Amino acid sequence: MLKAGVYIADRYEIVGKVGAGGMADVYKAKDHTLGRFVGIKVLKQEFSEDMNFVTKFRTEAQSAAGLEHPNIVNIYDVGSENAMYYIVMEYVEGITLKTYIEKKGQLSFKEAVSIAIQVGRGIEAAHNKHIVHRDIKPQNIIISTEGKVKVTDFGIARATNNNTINSEVMGSVHYASPEQARNGFVDGKSDIYSLGIVMYEMVTGRVPFDGESAVAIAIQHLQEEMVNPSAYAPDLPVSLEKIILKCTQKSPDRRYATISDLLMDLKKALISPDEDFVVLVPIGHQEKTRVMKQEEVESIKQQTRDIYYEEAAQDEDQEPEDEDDEDEDDEGFLNPKMEKAVTIMGIVAAVIIVVIIVYIGGSFLGLFRFGAKKDDAKAPDKVQSQDQEDEDDKVGKKDQETVEMIELRGKTYEEAMNALNTIGLGIRRAGEESSDQYEQGQIVSQSKEAGSEVEKNTTIDVTISSGAGEFEVPSLAGLDKDAAELKLKEFGLTGNYDFVYSDDIPNGIMVSQTPEAGAKAKKGDTITVMLSRGPEPIVMIDVQNLPEAEAKAQLQALGLGVTTNSDYNDEIAEGHVISQSIVEGKTVEKGTTVTLTISMGRKSLYYSVNNYSIDKPSYIPDDSTSIEAKITLYKSTGEQIGTWTATTFPYSLSQGGIENCAQGYITIDWTWTYKDEEGVEITETDTTKIENVDFAQE
Repeated sequence: MLKAGVYIADRYEIVGKVGAGGMADVYKAKDHTLGRFVGIKVLKQEFSEDMNFVTKFRTEAQSAAGLEHPNIVNIYDVGSENAMYYIVMEYVEGITLKTYIEKKGQLSFKEAVSIAIQVGRGIEAAHNKHIVHRDIKPQNIIISTEGKVKVTDFGIARATNNNTINSEVMGSVHYASPEQARNGFVDGKSDIYSLGIVMYEMVTGRVPFDGESAVAIAIQHLQEEMVNPSAYAPDLPVSLEKIILKCTQKSPDRRYATISDLLMDLKKALISPDEDFVVLVPIGHQEKTRVMKQEEVESIKQQTRDIYYEEAAQDEDQEPEDEDDEDEDDEGFLNPKMEKAVTIMGIVAAVIIVVIIVYIGGSFLGLFRFGAKKDDAKAPDKVQSQDQEDEDDKVGKKDQETVEMIELRGKTYEEAMNALNTIGLGIRRAGEESSDQYEQGQIVSQSKEAGSEVEKNTTIDVTISSGAGEFEVPSLAGLDKDAAELKLKEFGLTGNYDFVYSDDIPNGIMVSQTPEAGAKAKKGDTITVMLSRGPEPIVMIDVQNLPEAEAKAQLQALGLGVTTNSDYNDEIAEGHVISQSIVEGKTVEKGTTVTLTISMGRKSLYYSVNNYSIDKPSYIPDDSTSIEAKITLYKSTGEQIGTWTATTFPYSLSQGGIENCAQGYITIDWTWTYKDEEGVEITETDTTKIENVDFAQE
């Protein structure tokens, strides 16, 4: 473990340890080159000699270093020093989402969606780089003190050339996707599943699946349906509940296709929380929950035995599953693409059967006429085509539903947000600009004018007033307080007055102003005006007990001269002032010389320890094959005097030349070896401390 004050690469100073993972410790450090705090992940010593672990550690850095996003903890540097491998990353001051949920219990709808959107943006940036996180959980999501949400610990992510990864590591069991639980192929949809579980926990305060063991929870992910989140959060809007349900479908094909699609629905949910717009893929016959075989359960147990520890786990050295596991998996689960194909064929077959039945029934009742004109023979197709066009028109009209834009100027951002949300529109800050017409915080302009037709779910950009326009601050040079106040009022400014001594400016006249003349200001701003009190009288100050340099600096700053002499003193520290020739409070002229007496410290006294006897403790067996004692002598202040090693006892300890200390203490680290009844050698250790050891004055 690295200690505070240790430097890495002559640049990063360790401040303290902040966490630990499966194969690395995390420290807070100061980057003295850029003057900022950073986090440093250091590979644990027991793994640093194993090249497999070192390779994985470097792979983490290489895959994560290419990620730069406001919602991702960024990687700054990577290196090695003295067989120690480390990664330097962004240091985020804040708490984990897990801690935040534990403190609040259940998060509100808007708060949960806002956090999910920020997490989704970070995941989206990683997916765009072909990196799958594979361990999305509240413990890996940090909420900074500024409210920014960041995804961290891409420790088990791997960069790929395509969109799938053969899973080597299962994420924390409560958030692992079904494909992770059975060690199947994992892609970005696994992160979507895990994010869905995180959203479930945010709004309900609990995870959907829990149990006494990791295996039990993994099996629930595979074959049990979770309780709808609205059962625990009755006020949960239908839009967010369906988003969570779609994210957590057991079949990846039934989830969102991409994290970008999920983000679109989350943003829409903020605007229309009660609208039922989320489309869930129908469940096919092959996607029904099935009971797992005993062999599959045993396989999961084998995979999780060394992986999961209570709620979370991390496998750092898992072997690829053998062919028998793959065959067993094939027996229990259909390939997702095959499931989709079977489902589609089943639907097509059902439609054909219905058409045949309708056709036969219609012919029997005389609804269909045979021998008609060619145009009539095509009538059903025309009717169907017309019906489809009508339906398309309805969908188009629904998609293009518009509202009349309202006037937002003069409203605050919150007022405008509430008004726009009421008619199905969103809002976004486009910036600020000064305005003499609108007060600070009110809306100055809007991207869509009032009265225009705007499609629902459109985001309206607004510009916020920063207050009145700026002008140059007038000069108050040569003015007294009354004249300065009058001039400031002419410009709509307020004066804040204070006084300072001045050898050059007459009493009552302005010495300085802040902001200075010519600087930019707005109506209502405050100008600080410093007025002269005339020359400052020199009143002698007390510099006794101060360090010599500090005392000289203070006296010289007053315009006084300084001379020194020195003497021994038992009470005043060496280099500090014992006395001054001019007493505190006396008024003197500028240039007067003050004589300071500087302490040389007290005269040194020397002590010694003479023939101090140390014997072995009674609990050490007399028949021990070896006994060794490491003896360390300390001053009472904790300063180490010397160390001795003894193997025969009693041991006589002597030490002289102990400066300015009449008492101390001794620590003894005992090590002894003996044989038990079976003749096996056993080595034991212990530490004893002898307090209040008196030293003799020399």
